[in-house]
Amino acid sequence: MKTTVFLALVFVGFNLQAASAPLGNPSAPQGGTFNLNIQQEPETLNPVTSTDGYARDVHGYVMDSLMNVDSQTYLLYPALAEKVEAAKDGKSWTFTLRKNLTWHDGKPLTAEDVKFSFDAIFDPKYNAAHKRPYYENIEKVEILAPDKVKFTAKNTYFQNYEVVGTMPIVPKHIYGDSSAGSKMNKTVIGAGPYQLEKYDKGQSIVLVKFKNWWGSQDPSQKGRWNFERIRLRFLKDSNITIEATKKGDIDYTRLTPEEYTKKTSSPEFGKSVVKVKTQNQEPKLWGYIGWNLRRPLFADKNVRLGLYKLMNREEMNQKFKYGMALPVAGPFYPQSEYADPSVKPVMYDPKGAVELLKKAGWTDTDKDGLLDKVVDGKKTNLSFTLIYGNKDTEKYWVLYQSDLRKVGVEMKLQLLDWNAMLKNIDDSNFDSIAMSWGAGGVDPDPKQIWHSSSAVKGGSNFIGYKNPEADKLIDSARFEQDKKKRIKILREFYRKVAEDVPYAFLFCDRDTLYARNAKIGAVKDTLNYEVGEQYWWMAK
Repeated sequence: MKTTVFLALVFVGFNLQAASAPLGNPSAPQGGTFNLNIQQEPETLNPVTSTDGYARDVHGYVMDSLMNVDSQTYLLYPALAEKVEAAKDGKSWTFTLRKNLTWHDGKPLTAEDVKFSFDAIFDPKYNAAHKRPYYENIEKVEILAPDKVKFTAKNTYFQNYEVVGTMPIVPKHIYGDSSAGSKMNKTVIGAGPYQLEKYDKGQSIVLVKFKNWWGSQDPSQKGRWNFERIRLRFLKDSNITIEATKKGDIDYTRLTPEEYTKKTSSPEFGKSVVKVKTQNQEPKLWGYIGWNLRRPLFADKNVRLGLYKLMNREEMNQKFKYGMALPVAGPFYPQSEYADPSVKPVMYDPKGAVELLKKAGWTDTDKDGLLDKVVDGKKTNLSFTLIYGNKDTEKYWVLYQSDLRKVGVEMKLQLLDWNAMLKNIDDSNFDSIAMSWGAGGVDPDPKQIWHSSSAVKGGSNFIGYKNPEADKLIDSARFEQDKKKRIKILREFYRKVAEDVPYAFLFCDRDTLYARNAKIGAVKDTLNYEVGEQYWWMAK
């Protein structure tokens, strides 16, 4: 289901080794414009303050980091840094930058920029609270030379090296003035393989190849980033996206099970458009309805679980996802080894739901068909509003709305654009909200979303979930180096969150589904840990 996506910041547990051989086609033709759809316009392109996945899509082309990850092996390899030296105690790393690195505007990239990229995360002048849980274990960053920078950790957090190595590096001379932040919303300067060429508000972003990108001269990058231009479209409507794909106006788009099964049966698919169904080990995005736990209605677990039991996910899966989705039972995607298989998904149970709501004091006292309760001396109906940001998902919420109404619960639906959604989140101005989380990494750290310290303005725990036991498990897992022991700890955390029902967990797609223009060449349909569009090319 294409719910509105509010992605977690992605940091993954890479092994500390070099990358494999080049993954692309070394003889791939260069040039052409690659058109893809990211669905929504980013709220801001500012790489210091942005929080949404749509900005991250753009930054994936524009920004770069000290280290990158190999899509086939999941190993780190040098990017902006040509060398890294790790201390024997595992608590400090010294990176040596490549020679002659430049930003898109031609200014040199130095260790000053690396230090600023870290410092800005904790500078109160920047709204970067969502990033801080990952970097809070780094004690200091020291400039040893114009091309050399040292990171020192406070402790042995298991992702210290990864978060340092994959931290997006931003130019101090551009973003160092926090007062100019609002002016940076529709522009971006980085050191990645592409630079911003054009921003057509409400329509698309066009990126053009950066001629001085370090990888252009690196043999390990041969066959990567072959297109001359990347055009990212903001098409929200599924039907419009499919039509654009059939016409060749979109070269690549992810497909929902409904689109794959029902909307891609025309003659173009299989001829001018390649329709792909595959599987890989890429962490999976999953959807949810988040209850605002700061609202008195949702403070009662019986209410949350009762409302959850009124969601007929099996009917939704068969009707709208053609049986191709997996129900999510807790705070990790179900294919993850950190998801406790003993935790079973909450199933549709109207009778059990009514009993739970009655236990919470909600009954139909005046026989008008709506459950009610005396709150602060006044009879109040059991009513709340669900906000969502994608019209294509409305059918899910209409079905849910109907099932709620059958037992006397009123759910109002409110469609908002992405920027309005983010403002409501920031202001905690919602009853419930339908969104999705990116899975993060293969080895997750749930602090960003679930720790009580993240339940602050600008933080990702915007529903206000607070459980001291869950906090303790998160904190324990973060400093456990033994993966088997960490899995055991986080499975206990998984059970704890699932039991608390802070979300109505929805679905996770089982397969990777997409459509690709037949003129786009690819070595294979997918790599191990991502589809691998960065290795595609325009066939002659």
